Amino acid sequence: MAYRVGVDIGGSFTDFAVLDEKDNTIRTLKVLSRPDEPGAEIRTGMAVFAERDGIAAADVSYFTHGTTVGVNTVIQRKGAKLALLTTLHFEDVLELGRLKMPRFHNLYARRPVPLVPRHSVFGIHERTDAAGKVLTEVDATAVMRAFEQAQEQGCEAIVISFLHSYRNPENERAAKAAIADIAPSFPVFCSSDVWPIIREYERTVTGVISGYVQPKVARYLTAFEEALNGVGVPVPPRITKSNGGVMSARQAKEECVQMILSGTASGVIGAGYLARMMGLPRILSLDIGGTSADVAVIVDGAAEYGAGELIGEFPIFIPSVSVTSIGQGGGSIAWVDDLGVLQVGPESAGSSPGPACFDKGGLRPAVTDAFAACGLIGHSKLGYSAVNIDVKKAQTALAPLADALNLSLFETAESIITIAVSGMFADTSGLMSRFGIDPREFYLLAFGGAGPMMACFLARELNIKGVIVPPTPGVLSALGGLIADLKNDFIKTLYIDLDADSVALLKESFDALKLRAEHWLYRDQQFEGESTLSYTTEMRYRGQSFEIEVPLDPDWVAHGDLDAITAAFHAQHQRLFGHSDSLAPLQMISLRLLITGKTPRPALARIAHSTAAPVPAAFVDAYVDGEVRNVALYQRAHLLAGQCFDGPATVAQDDCTTCVLPAMSVTVDTFGNLVITMH
Repeated sequence: MAYRVGVDIGGSFTDFAVLDEKDNTIRTLKVLSRPDEPGAEIRTGMAVFAERDGIAAADVSYFTHGTTVGVNTVIQRKGAKLALLTTLHFEDVLELGRLKMPRFHNLYARRPVPLVPRHSVFGIHERTDAAGKVLTEVDATAVMRAFEQAQEQGCEAIVISFLHSYRNPENERAAKAAIADIAPSFPVFCSSDVWPIIREYERTVTGVISGYVQPKVARYLTAFEEALNGVGVPVPPRITKSNGGVMSARQAKEECVQMILSGTASGVIGAGYLARMMGLPRILSLDIGGTSADVAVIVDGAAEYGAGELIGEFPIFIPSVSVTSIGQGGGSIAWVDDLGVLQVGPESAGSSPGPACFDKGGLRPAVTDAFAACGLIGHSKLGYSAVNIDVKKAQTALAPLADALNLSLFETAESIITIAVSGMFADTSGLMSRFGIDPREFYLLAFGGAGPMMACFLARELNIKGVIVPPTPGVLSALGGLIADLKNDFIKTLYIDLDADSVALLKESFDALKLRAEHWLYRDQQFEGESTLSYTTEMRYRGQSFEIEVPLDPDWVAHGDLDAITAAFHAQHQRLFGHSDSLAPLQMISLRLLITGKTPRPALARIAHSTAAPVPAAFVDAYVDGEVRNVALYQRAHLLAGQCFDGPATVAQDDCTTCVLPAMSVTVDTFGNLVITMH
């Protein structure tokens, strides 16, 4: 018997999803995360599966893992101390950036402090022109001098980003080789190896983020692999990537920038799979954990993708699932500022000590404590019995805030919920505007430990079509990693005019990318199944400052069909901006090839049907919308397909609690999903 295991490690809980390959059944579990001892969660989880379900580690045939260690390293600024080597006189590339205000609506906004301080940036005498010709070779003496100064400053790694290295990486590699001659084990990263894109800031900041997180990610993954070996898992793990795929742990250590949004992408993959199975063409995924809420747009089961996603305060220019991360989660701390104003987040209670109601030593009130104090949660254990909610602990933690605000405990708790939801509303509204979304056409698919708890509050503010809560929402991210395909992107910057002279270079470049892609999938990843290739190019009208991505048919490339490529660009430009110019000359900036190795998907299980009204397990008093109400409490395991009930209500289950507000109705569909609509 063989099992496929998906694990998602978050700030508060670690989620497990185990697929039995024999009968396609899925078992799930949550255990508390252990940031103090990476890998301990794996030992705990596998021990529970062995005792509870008889699943031996030796029977695991496939293991995937999604993690937030990379993005959290950047957000918390706890990465490696870096030095940066740039072309002489380009030392201010990180400070200058794109000269844009980080928040244009805030006149007092400040630009983020770069991850590499200015005194650790060293200009090197060298030069490559825009065509890739080396005009001045690297001054090895200057490189050695910079390396010595970096060591004196205590730098732990060096990033090299020279002008036009996307065209020709020769000088970057020469500088790296010079350092390797005297310090072969010292970590050195070339921007052209990380992601060779045009534009100096974009390539440099991506390279810097990669170098910044690499040591911590590598140590974490090594500990993770050791934990798997220790419990007897016989297969190497695969790590979920920012682009919604998976890769080997070895590649993740070397190219950690590719998995910086690993945990976030896993949830979107799971949400997209569920939306396809339910036949929902338009959803917003809402993944709320202990630290943040992540929202993504999913159309016809596929997430929107992009580059330039923010990692903390910094953009990163690799292909990734387009997600808006909001600094409010179930563990976000509520506090009163110096002006007496109630604030929520961004600091989180995490898993240790966690919210006060977890009764694990936490004393400061979190969003989860507000829900507990209102009586909306706390009527059953959470996290597969990992947590037993203590309502009195939550009330005790809230009391100082209530005194400071001169409000009752109920009013304080509801104010915390309102502020957390308003933060989500502001950022989610921005995402919908960005993609031109009419909320009345979209469902909010809620998951994560706190997603179902907060989703109805956000849905009401957004005036969205409804809320979907899957059968095991607390572990959907783990399921997403389990079903993720093997994926990798390959890029080549051309920067050429699109004309008859470019046909040969276009075909030659795509052929080279195809060879690299197939070698990666079938040799490096040892994949044996079916694969697909997706061709895209970044193009623009000559003279434009920025380009757009255009999907290409492989036959257009093989036959040099410039007319088809040109027509595709004009159509894409018209769709995005409402106009196009069929007479204007075009430029092709870069080519990108995505290879995908298909992973088998489990079928969703259907549940028993009933037309009888569901029977509440109990009625509890809860403070909702400014008053105490008698609220029905349902057990999720007892609900059957076809059953309906109205809010206010709460639905308890092993991995989370769903809160249904007044003027909302719930229907259980054939797969056991809760479909919540507003009257």
